[in-house]
Amino acid sequence: MTRSILTITLILLIFGLVVLSSAGIVEGQKKFGSAYYYINHQLLYGVLPGLLLMFLLAKIDYKIWKKMSLVILLGALFLMVLVFMPKFGYGLKGATRWLSIGGISFQPSELLKLSLVIYLAAWFGNRDQRIRNWAYGMAPFFIVLSFVGLLLVFQPDIGTLIIATLISLALYFFAGSDIKHIAIIGLVLLVVLSVVILIEPYRFNRIKTFLDPSLDPRGISYQLNQSFIAIGSGGMFGNGFGKSTQKFGFLPEVTNDSIFAIVVEEMGFVGAVFIISLFIVFTLTMIRLANNTSDKFGKLLVMGMVVWITGQAFINIAAVTGLAPLTGIPLPFISYGGTAMFVMLAGMGIVLNVAKKA
Repeated sequence: MTRSILTITLILLIFGLVVLSSAGIVEGQKKFGSAYYYINHQLLYGVLPGLLLMFLLAKIDYKIWKKMSLVILLGALFLMVLVFMPKFGYGLKGATRWLSIGGISFQPSELLKLSLVIYLAAWFGNRDQRIRNWAYGMAPFFIVLSFVGLLLVFQPDIGTLIIATLISLALYFFAGSDIKHIAIIGLVLLVVLSVVILIEPYRFNRIKTFLDPSLDPRGISYQLNQSFIAIGSGGMFGNGFGKSTQKFGFLPEVTNDSIFAIVVEEMGFVGAVFIISLFIVFTLTMIRLANNTSDKFGKLLVMGMVVWITGQAFINIAAVTGLAPLTGIPLPFISYGGTAMFVMLAGMGIVLNVAKKA
């Protein structure tokens, strides 16, 4: 089981680096004067330290994180609050989501995802049948999620809010909670999310674009239409590796949100099926591990990781292909982002230790 999880993780990682080396070549040259800026930065600040931490955490008994779960969550929340302090936090593209401490820049919301998985797995793992009780189940859960949501809305980072909500509700469900509680929380969150979308014109524009991609193709629908062009031109086998034309300044966010479109343009339908199959195999392998784990904390920890990574992957793919509104959610293991890569590999290190104990 350990070997299977490690193998699929490394395949996703290597495939992501190959894709990024092609997708970022034009933008890297234009913005930083180096065609290999993105791949080099991803390797140096995401992949290599992430792999080192993954193999280190794979050797540490995962049950220690259960005892430290509250400290880990509070630490992540503290960093999230620190973002709003001008001395440490800074903005980019209209959002304040990054911290710079001691010359090191990172995105604390990525740390928040892993801390939520650990904390909720530990918290729900201790409650058994009490999870169905309002005082032990729904009320404390809703308070934690509300505070997290508030911080993410003010950044703003609605993409991470969606993933954090997905992780939280999934773990609440897997812990054996009352389905009525989940329905109530889901309804409240849907209302809140609707309000958050309606008060910001650019978010509402994404809904309109999703409903009608032909609406203002040179304005609010530009990114989605350029994504369609990239995907449509790929055909069955693609235009060939490195031969994307959309990455030459036509498609926005080619190294982040839109990287799946570049994959399809260069590798075609076959490439799309390959990457989707990788995430499906990853999901099935992780579910198998969870089923083989007797410890409830370990089981929920694995399920939290799979919901985070696979959920984020398919939301990204759905958005790029027009099956969901654009959310700004990157594709795990594929999109550029040192903090995201580092944290995901750290989480997979904990999962590898669960697999050893299973």
